[in-house]
Formats: sequence, C-alpha cells, structure tokens
Amino acid sequence: MQFDGDLRVECLPAMFKNPFSAAAMPGQRSGPLKLNLGCGHNKLDGYLNVDKYPVGKPDMLMDLEVLPWPFADNSVTHVTLSHVLEHVGQEAGLFLRMIQELWRVCTPGAEVSIFVPHPRHDDFIGDPTHVRPIMPATLQAFDQVLNREQIAGGYGNTPLGLQLGVDFQIVGLEYVPDTAWKARLDAGEIGAGQLLDLARAQNNVIAEFRFTWLAHKPARG
Repeated sequence: MQFDGDLRVECLPAMFKNPFSAAAMPGQRSGPLKLNLGCGHNKLDGYLNVDKYPVGKPDMLMDLEVLPWPFADNSVTHVTLSHVLEHVGQEAGLFLRMIQELWRVCTPGAEVSIFVPHPRHDDFIGDPTHVRPIMPATLQAFDQVLNREQIAGGYGNTPLGLQLGVDFQIVGLEYVPDTAWKARLDAGEIGAGQLLDLARAQNNVIAEFRFTWLAHKPARG
C-alpha cells in the first residue's frame, strides 16, 4: 500500500449520535454497536464507552486483555481505539488474540479508528505503560492482500492476516506533527514531504498517527 505523502492535520470528525442506551442492554451486548474502547475520560456520544478503570465513569467496565469480549459476532460497526493499542497486549500472543477478537465482533465493512503516538516522539518514549510501538507496517501485517503480495515477492514480512484469519486494510492515514514542527509547516518554512523525511531520522517530528482500518469480511481471496 502506498500513500501520497501528503500531511493532513485535521480535527477528529464529529461523531454522529444514535439512540443506543447501554442501560438497555444487560448481559451480552448485541449490535449494531459503536465502541469507544479504552475511552478514559474521552467519552463519545452514540458510542458504548468502555474502560478498565472507573475513574472516567465509562458506560461499561471491561479489561480489553480479558478474552472473549462480551459482544456478539458481527455486531460492531465502528470502533475507536484512541491511544489504546500501545498500552495493551505486552505478550505478543495476547496482542494477536485481541486483534482476532476485534475481527470477530466487527461487522463486514466496519471501520476502526486508531490513534497512537509516534514511537520516536517523547510522548511514546516517556510513558512507562507503553508496551509496543504501532507503525503503519504493524497494521499492514493484518492485510491479506498485502500478505500475498509480500509472499509472492519473497519478502520476510510475517503474514499475520493469513495466519490469524483476519483481513484489515488501512484506508486512511494521517500524520500529526509535533506542535513546533506544525508551526513551521503552517508558516511555509518546510513542506510536508520534507517533514516526513525528517521524521525518519529525528525524534519529536511526528507526534501521532491516525489510522482508519477497514474490516474485510469475508476476507479477500
């Protein structure tokens, strides 16, 4: 998968509301649902806001590392994971099982919004609860079309999509610059392409990745 290199610095889209009520759905929750997993204090209207800790007063207390999740197969149309994936599944096998669980609950065509710190930014490096970097290549490893292309090309990438029976495709990627570099970008002192080149060699250039992941169900042949 290739991206055009353009940098888009945007506000998060306004979340549309629906009449979902967590209180009306005791026990195993069926869909269609929109999940804000690991919500912390950032709760979203129209979503079931889920977190391990009660301090943010989530709609539902749930540890994402405890499997299976209490949601039905093919019941979730949208998932938001905002600064969550870098915190969970320190053991690789658990992380992969969580991706399989995400796949299980997603409807065909479900969209997953993933926001993570850039691993070469102090926001990632300085937090002792961060257990793994999430890069574009990390999420591309679960794309079965790319898996097959890499196998055909003789590359050594681990074809996790094929191995795990999941098929997620990156359909959107935004690079959010660090505040100081954003100011230089806005002032026209540096271009987007130059900024991305610098990010490959320096820390604290890109602060955050914002991905949109699409669940292809059934998996693409």
